[in-house]
Amino acid sequence: MALLPILCYPDPRLHTVAKPVQAVDARIKALIADMLDTMYDANGIGLAATQINVHERLIVIDVSEGRNEPLVLINPEITWASADQQVNDEGCLSVPGIYDGVARASAIRLTALDGEGVSRSLEAEGLLAVCIQHEMDHLMGKVFVEYLSPLKRNRIKSKMLKARREAERA
Repeated sequence: MALLPILCYPDPRLHTVAKPVQAVDARIKALIADMLDTMYDANGIGLAATQINVHERLIVIDVSEGRNEPLVLINPEITWASADQQVNDEGCLSVPGIYDGVARASAIRLTALDGEGVSRSLEAEGLLAVCIQHEMDHLMGKVFVEYLSPLKRNRIKSKMLKARREAERA
């Protein structure tokens, strides 16, 4: 399997709205395997296809302690979200080293295809619910820093651009 490059904020490609996956075929299955390898290698708990510059509605997640319970969500749709919200410090593989509080529904229900193309319904709460909502934002072209104040967002953008320039010089 291949490790894929992860786009970093403020890359404009992160704001592309993903299109539905048309078929769960060999290409998508290979992409799922590569995305899982990339997510695990980067020590993340979730990765949306948008983050690797593939603009299709595909997410991989693993919030398990043992990092051995991958969840694949293809064309996910939230069908219900609790009115009750919780604020959690979120981070993102596309915004490395940055964490801040974001309010999200504390419980959700969704439908999605699994990695074999079978339609599934899922209920999630806690960290899994937060992770799913965070990754689904990526599919809509939204990065978690957009929930923050303009001042914080601009500071993060400047920090990320500076880090990119320094990496290019190295």
